[in-house]
Amino acid sequence: MLRIVVCVSGGGTNLQAIIDGIADGRIADTQIVGVISNNAGAFALERAKLNGIDAACISPRDYEDRASFHRALLERVNEYAPDLIVLAGFLVTIPPEMIRAYPNRIINIHPSLIPSFCGVGYYGLKVHEAALKRGVKVTGATVHFVDEGTDTGPILLQKSVKVHEDDTPKTLQRRVMEEAEWVILPQAIDRIARKERF
Repeated sequence: MLRIVVCVSGGGTNLQAIIDGIADGRIADTQIVGVISNNAGAFALERAKLNGIDAACISPRDYEDRASFHRALLERVNEYAPDLIVLAGFLVTIPPEMIRAYPNRIINIHPSLIPSFCGVGYYGLKVHEAALKRGVKVTGATVHFVDEGTDTGPILLQKSVKVHEDDTPKTLQRRVMEEAEWVILPQAIDRIARKERF
């Protein structure tokens, strides 16, 4: 049984895709043992509770400095004893000590085809705004391992999505989620659970 912790900052639509994937058998032999958010108001925490999953808010605002927050985050993750940590829209930089503690055991979903529109400052709608401004015809999503850079770890899966002429950042964001993110994130977890090669 693959034990996963999902870290999320917002609504938790990717978390829901994982929950649904486990429920309908698209993700094999996997259990979400905990959900962690840095945002007490994140609907993801409610999604976790509705599905009987332990949930916690570890917010930088509750700690005197970043180092204390990082320690608390790592301690909570360690309590869950996960095999895999899934960053599903987690808008917090993962501390280096956590990456060292879980080498090649942290994955992230990013809403572009890395190396395009990634790195520092590219998150949420900003990614889609940049894609539309550049005039790309195809965008998508990427699942990658997390290393000490920003969106620089080894790529596991990617899926492309067509850009429409009348797209806004919000319509493009929604299509990338529906056609790419919610597809490849469950696929990546399933392949890790099955110990398949990428």
